[in-house]
Amino acid sequence: MESYYKSEHLPSFGTIAEGNPELAEKFFAYYGAVFAEGALSTREKALIALAVAHTVQCPYCIDAYSRECLQQGADLEQMTEAIHVATAIRGGASLVHGLQMLDHVHRLTM
Repeated sequence: MESYYKSEHLPSFGTIAEGNPELAEKFFAYYGAVFAEGALSTREKALIALAVAHTVQCPYCIDAYSRECLQQGADLEQMTEAIHVATAIRGGASLVHGLQMLDHVHRLTM
């Protein structure tokens, strides 16, 4: 069975420029600047990216940032903790919207 996700696409990401080289160049310049060492280390940025990748459920990003985290010196415990932070935030965001549901229920049943 063929999968929609093809891991061989990841190394070819740069070919996305074929449709619009100017915009791709701007995106890749921005992307490179974002992940450069700054107030946050490249390791910290890789851990954030890994957590976000799980939140947005991007298999390409999960592959890329799992590898990048390891290359930047993160270990499995740190990577797992980053994913749990993302999970907690996403879960909390879902739960806090329950207040909207409560408002509707109270308004409709009062």
